[in-house]
Amino acid sequence: MMSSDLVGAAWRKSSHSANNHQCVEVALLPDGRVATRDSKDHGTGPALLFTAAAWTAFHRAAANGEFTPA
Repeated sequence: MMSSDLVGAAWRKSSHSANNHQCVEVALLPDGRVATRDSKDHGTGPALLFTAAAWTAFHRAAANGEFTPA
């Protein structure tokens, strides 16, 4: 889905993000899904949609370092 199709979504990014255009923006959707997009696309690129359960699992795995290269 294109992020521009998510009219009214409130996109946000971490306050810890540097201004180097390598950020992910997140929007909580009214139906409980979570949308993500690349901030350097300025709202014109694709968005990935997660169910609430999938987002929780992803977030937990990232916080636990499961995606950190060995």
